[in-house]
Amino acid sequence: MSEIIFDEKRKVFHLRNNEISYILCVEELNILAHVYFGERISNYSGGLKYPRFERSFSTNFSEISHRNYSRDTLLHEYPTIGNGDFRIPAIEVEQENGVALLDLRYERYEILDGKPALNGLPSSYLTNDDQAKTLVIYLKDDCAKVEVGLNYTIFRDLAVICRSVIVKNYGQSNIRLNRAMSACLDMPHTEFEVVDLNGSWGAERQISRHSISPGIKIFSSTRGTSSHQQNPFIALVEKSTTENQGQVYGMALVYSGNHEEFIEQDQYGQLRLGCGIASYGFSWILEPDTVFQTPESVMVYSRKGLNEMSHTFHDFVNQHIVRGKYQSKLRPILINNWEATYFDFDDEKIKEIIDSSAELGIELFVLDDGWFGQRSNDRQALGDWFENKKKLKMGLNGISQYAKSKNMLFGLWFEPEMISENSDLYRNHPEWVLSAPGYGKTFSRNQWVLDLSRQDVREYIKQIMDQTLENVSIDYIKWDMNRYLTEVYSDLLPPYKQGEVYHRYVLGLYELMEYFTKKYPEILFEGCSGGGGRFDLGVLCYMPQIWTSDNTDAMARLKIQYGTSLVYPISTMGAHVSAVPNHQTHRITNLAIRGAVASSGMLGYELNPTELSNEEKEEIRTQIAFYKKYQQLIQEGIFYRS
Repeated sequence: MSEIIFDEKRKVFHLRNNEISYILCVEELNILAHVYFGERISNYSGGLKYPRFERSFSTNFSEISHRNYSRDTLLHEYPTIGNGDFRIPAIEVEQENGVALLDLRYERYEILDGKPALNGLPSSYLTNDDQAKTLVIYLKDDCAKVEVGLNYTIFRDLAVICRSVIVKNYGQSNIRLNRAMSACLDMPHTEFEVVDLNGSWGAERQISRHSISPGIKIFSSTRGTSSHQQNPFIALVEKSTTENQGQVYGMALVYSGNHEEFIEQDQYGQLRLGCGIASYGFSWILEPDTVFQTPESVMVYSRKGLNEMSHTFHDFVNQHIVRGKYQSKLRPILINNWEATYFDFDDEKIKEIIDSSAELGIELFVLDDGWFGQRSNDRQALGDWFENKKKLKMGLNGISQYAKSKNMLFGLWFEPEMISENSDLYRNHPEWVLSAPGYGKTFSRNQWVLDLSRQDVREYIKQIMDQTLENVSIDYIKWDMNRYLTEVYSDLLPPYKQGEVYHRYVLGLYELMEYFTKKYPEILFEGCSGGGGRFDLGVLCYMPQIWTSDNTDAMARLKIQYGTSLVYPISTMGAHVSAVPNHQTHRITNLAIRGAVASSGMLGYELNPTELSNEEKEEIRTQIAFYKKYQQLIQEGIFYRS
């Protein structure tokens, strides 16, 4: 049961289901204020409204004479800047005349059955409209000619509120949007700590817990992706909160680019929590009668600690984010040849790996980097997505058919967003690289980034990948991205729109993911960005699992997978048994431990099976038998941390 109630007399909106309540009200002068988010309230009488008393140095509204009502102390729903609230704003605009403030007042509302999709962006979905209800509240600034639509979706069976925002210019002049958060939550409480997921390449999503003191904490990525360093998630927890007790307010963003999560404690101890596209490097020109859609934010409430928050996120991801054939289908146990061969392989090596893997009971062979163009090292051929017949005389079709003859599926690695300097693609289209006039092009892993904001680039990627996908029997694709964005400038956009390139890149990425996953629904897509550098809800809307980390060391993976589980279910985590000494840490760990750790994700192998002893082969057969026996429980069961 989910319902949205509007009390016309008190001007109070109450969203509730069996688990939670979310309450807002229209305050004096039509200011939209936050009242409550937490455990379900059966009936709200209006007793939590804004207290009226004067505070020194607080601003007051020009329309009233008394001094006990101030933007600077009010708990807002979508705060602005420049007219009295000095905390972090949710939105910033610049009008054509240079005025950089916004005065948003309540205008109207509508209540919808179900949940509208977001234009151009991935978002959660429903299988039928009775699973959720949506409240849309419209705020307006008649001077700036800006309308802001705040979307709140409450689900029937989950302690979840999804929020997003649409900003519309209904005037006659351009408006520059410099900031547009997906959600903002003002709270009167002070006794909280903040939890985030930070890290680095090979050590993603490490759980940190910080005290909150007066001032601002910002957790963000400015790397063009959601990043290894800071996952798009933040949570407030009571100081006494553990895995199994205490209040938790979690917030995650359905987005794969630059993002920002912030927490501010003001001079009165009030808290402001928010998330959205990072304002760094972002601006968007709103031309007359156009709109800007923010990504979706997912807000979760738990009164029973971090485990309950995670269970809610896991259910939400499995039911309303992941979609398609593999939403509930058991995933094949795979072997990837990368750490077995790197670039040094030919038909015979690949056939030997397939033969040995089939004997072990492995179900899917994945051919990684090195199968295309003149790709003999990481300095060349990215972008040339045609098979290297000199290296693979059988061709991709021959290898695929050979795997099928051994009762194995066949998968392939792509890195569609990248280009090498030494490639046919760059020689033909140097203008397709993200680069700034007058500056050099920064290398990372000896490669550059294609400008996905360009339609011609996206069409090339569709066409060149289709040539392989339409002509080779492929069951799995690993979609990789092995660097961050630099020189973020697009030749096709005018100077005043260059602040749009970061976001346009992400929109272009989503267009490609939408195209391929819709056109090839039978293929299992696995996301990757140097491991877990783009492990987010945006990617999971297209790809049901993501390579959790390039670090396959069992001891390191325990901590990585533990942190990842705070938000993301086991079914989304690619986890492999690799050779020892481990290629990342050089640690030696016995095969049983490596198998146990990898079996707490979507199991795979990243080693050369032709080099295993008979005892090691038998151990792997035992691991696979165990995993297959309990695979449904592992993939779909309730996961507890202790």
